[in-house]
Amino acid sequence: MSATVNPLLDPAEFIDFAALRPEHVAPAIRQLIDENRALIEARLADTDAPCWENFVQPLTEGGERLNRAWGVVGHLHSVMDTPPWREAYNALLPEVAAFYAEQGQNLALYAKYKAIHDAPCFGSLDPVRQRIIEQSLRDFRLSGAELPEVDKPRFKAIQEELSALAAKFSENLLDATSAWTHTVHDEAGLSGLPEEAIRAAREAAERAGQDGWLFTLHMPSYLPVMQYADDRALRETLYRAHATRASEFGPAERDNGPVIGRILALRSEQARLLGYRHYAEVSLVPKMARSVDEVTTFLRELARRARPYAEKDLTELRAFAAAELGLAELMPWDIPYAAEKLRKARYDFSENELRRYLPEPRVIAGLFGVIETLFGVSIVEDRAPVWNPDVRFYRVEREGSGIGHFYLDLYARTGKRGGAWMDSARSRARLSAGTQTPVAYLVCNFPGPVGTDPATFTHNDVLTLFHEFGHGLHHLLTEVDELAVSGIHGVEWDAVELPSQFMENFCWEWDVLHGMTAHVQTGEPLPRTLYDRLLAARNFHSGLQMLRQIEFALFDLLLHSEEPAATEPVSVEAVLALIETVRREVALIHPPAWHRFPHGFAHIFAGGYAAGYYSYKWAEVLSADAFAAFEEAGGSQGSLLDAATGARFWREILAVGGSRPALDSFRAFRGRDPQIDALLRHSGMEA
Repeated sequence: MSATVNPLLDPAEFIDFAALRPEHVAPAIRQLIDENRALIEARLADTDAPCWENFVQPLTEGGERLNRAWGVVGHLHSVMDTPPWREAYNALLPEVAAFYAEQGQNLALYAKYKAIHDAPCFGSLDPVRQRIIEQSLRDFRLSGAELPEVDKPRFKAIQEELSALAAKFSENLLDATSAWTHTVHDEAGLSGLPEEAIRAAREAAERAGQDGWLFTLHMPSYLPVMQYADDRALRETLYRAHATRASEFGPAERDNGPVIGRILALRSEQARLLGYRHYAEVSLVPKMARSVDEVTTFLRELARRARPYAEKDLTELRAFAAAELGLAELMPWDIPYAAEKLRKARYDFSENELRRYLPEPRVIAGLFGVIETLFGVSIVEDRAPVWNPDVRFYRVEREGSGIGHFYLDLYARTGKRGGAWMDSARSRARLSAGTQTPVAYLVCNFPGPVGTDPATFTHNDVLTLFHEFGHGLHHLLTEVDELAVSGIHGVEWDAVELPSQFMENFCWEWDVLHGMTAHVQTGEPLPRTLYDRLLAARNFHSGLQMLRQIEFALFDLLLHSEEPAATEPVSVEAVLALIETVRREVALIHPPAWHRFPHGFAHIFAGGYAAGYYSYKWAEVLSADAFAAFEEAGGSQGSLLDAATGARFWREILAVGGSRPALDSFRAFRGRDPQIDALLRHSGMEA
């Protein structure tokens, strides 16, 4: 590649991350915005009757170049948030947000789409393209295209500010997480911790030029302390720091409280401008669920079903902690520790024992084997420039032909946003230059290798990996050629978790799990006795876990269903009061008053889940019922890796993407409407 070519403008198949620099961002993104504005003006000026080929297709292709380039910038902002990349991203964010806002409000553009919808040519379009036109009209309305001209500047300013606030929320959370460390100098304080966690803490201290063992709030360091550390004071120290991240208890410049208040006020104002009572109504327009009442009824019914199991869970945990651990009063920082001790005592099962049988190379090979068996594809390691030496790159093939690629970024590191996610680097589309195949980013935050040993995974890590690959399969195995509904695009948000949660189920199957194990020291496969103990412990505290998810979902929905009388920022006190109200209704475990859960709730303040966090439970009904089809087909064979059922799942769910309503896809696969029975059975909550 010529040194003069900006990597973000290079037409090469894969982005040259090795050559990409923060200074490339501004000129490339501004050029692409200018090109798109010019293209839109040219299409609007065309006096020919608009239809797909002369209007929608060229705008789609022009927009794809900008989407891909800005997607790369956003991706790097998430996985290597260094000051230069943060500055480059934030400098262009207002301009990108302004472009998309003005495009969504362009009445002339909206009129052209309406003209296509009302023209004879609409009837000659296939159902997929008709669906895209109809969804585009809906999105124009939600973007303010029908607002009075006097209101459009304000609506556009709201959209731009919300984009900046989401980035600020995420940055505050990352900075607060990364800034905090705690060093243990007395080896006795490490009692109970797994060997891997101790070695990782020692290496972290050495990298920081310190003696002792250094712990952080990043999950690979934080979770082992909460689950295994015998030192109650150490657990409390980390719990308090984690619970108060990005709040008024830290530096003012990292306090997400004002950010939350402003986001909520702007979302409410946005909803009112569009003619809705509150933001939750706006959020539900493109989703499967039809109303706030439908969702709250769903969540409260689940809570009713789960509560007796959760009460039993908590009663037993408190009794065990008092009798066996000397914890007369179970504090929040004791709960993961006591739960792990109880699980070990009851089932003789420990996540740490299992993880030694789950080295990364075997897990990855096992995951690929499941995908290849179910969906008739091959996954082959490939080469492309990457943003970090630990990142790997793969090609997905069907019948010898490449149908997609993905990057795999597994390990936690400084400057990388926490959590796990799948994102689109490129989507499948039929363009004028030919068919473009999809490329995905698959990102996790697992502990990396320690010393000469490979990374090892807990069973929860394996569940996370399979979950994100479910999203990846939805993106990569699509057969839809229209960009707007290819892969995960156009799929209702409360159905988008179906493939991801579906894939998790295979992690509990003996033939799947056994096939991805080899003890990190001896190479021995997983003993059946340990698997049986894992399976027995599968629904350990499932009642408490379900209530916790319902607590988050109900809080989110009610928070966005408020109808404030003014446009002033919502007070943090009101937000904290609401979550306490929700906890009194559905929760059994109540954190201390100083806990600042909302300040770290990135799903709804920095992600796409605002008034949509319920989607996890909603889609879990779909995914459990879908997996039941494999149980029905494979039960007599001793394996649920049934290729015929996998082919149907691919054909009716994965291949069609958002080209038809998610409920239609589910019905096509299952032959009926979804039922809650499988979810309750998988959760150990059968009647």
